[in-house]
Amino acid sequence: MKILQRYFLSQIVKSVVFILVAFLGLFAFFDLIGELSSVGRGGYQLHHVFIYILLGFPGYIYELIPFAVLIGTIYAMARFASNSEFTIMRVSSLSTRDACVMLAKVGVLFLAFTFLVGEVLTPVSSRMASEFRNGLIGKNISDKFRTGMWSRDTIRENGHDGDVVGSRFINIKSMQTNGTIEQIKLYEFNMDMELVRIIAADKGVYLGNREWRFDGVTESWVKSSQRKKDARFPDSAPRLDIQKYDTIKVISDVTPDILSVISVDANKMSAYELAVYNQHLVENKQDATSYQIAFWKKIIYPFSVFVMMALALPFAYLHFRSGGVSLKIFTGIMIGVAFILINNLFSHVGLLNTWPPFLTAVIPSLLFLILAVFALWWVERH
Repeated sequence: MKILQRYFLSQIVKSVVFILVAFLGLFAFFDLIGELSSVGRGGYQLHHVFIYILLGFPGYIYELIPFAVLIGTIYAMARFASNSEFTIMRVSSLSTRDACVMLAKVGVLFLAFTFLVGEVLTPVSSRMASEFRNGLIGKNISDKFRTGMWSRDTIRENGHDGDVVGSRFINIKSMQTNGTIEQIKLYEFNMDMELVRIIAADKGVYLGNREWRFDGVTESWVKSSQRKKDARFPDSAPRLDIQKYDTIKVISDVTPDILSVISVDANKMSAYELAVYNQHLVENKQDATSYQIAFWKKIIYPFSVFVMMALALPFAYLHFRSGGVSLKIFTGIMIGVAFILINNLFSHVGLLNTWPPFLTAVIPSLLFLILAVFALWWVERH
């Protein structure tokens, strides 16, 4: 049985690697065509395009692994069937349960690899790729936002901790790839949502430990009118006390990492980054549903390799006369495309219908697992 396990492993891994390399080449070609229009902008040259595409490979690998596992396993199973190898295995007392266990052991290897790529390589390489390209073109992280980047923060009694005494809305016009922010405005409110202070700064530098240094600061304190409430405008209007400073320090839970999350595709973030940002949104009473769905998809997605391998196993029971290897691979491609489409569709449908994030993320895999079990039962009966 150990020899058979190694044979399963070698044949499936070879097929999956071949499929993965083929699709990576295809995606790289599409990226190259798409980036040619940007060549010549700033210092962005053709050799930089190849570096940028190379840095994007981990993200593509993460997205393609379940798809490649499905097609690669189908190819290996179809070859076993066409060469009558699987028939000989079954005659030699290989049961369906044994075959499932063997595929599951191979799936553990792909599971670990998917977690490694998704949690370690993809977040780092995606950020490096974005910083590399934006730095050469001269583009800011926040350029895609018409009014700049917005975030919400809580104000605590003594800065780092203590009771919450208000809230703060932060508007950042420009954010550089090194985390430096420019043209910042902070709007601070008390617990009754009354505006109490406005801070405008030319530049902000993160010092660590949730502390920012703002340069070129104009601070405006909003003072309530001391006149009677029934007084007419302008006597009833609040008064502004304006002061200017070269530098001030502000304690905030909003860090460069949190700001960078706003402009990064959630699918290219790690589960840890998503969890941190979810917590930040919940603490500031903001809607975190989309990021909660992305978090659970990040946790569940690597386990989809088991579903893909389960879908591929019934192809080993189909004899060569039932259809060529190419037909089975085409069927596998269609199943893989359907899985990707339904997986993405459920993310949007779940968000619109406010479904629980965990169910939204797990339902597509459960549906295809049920399909795999039914297909395996059918080929065994027939």
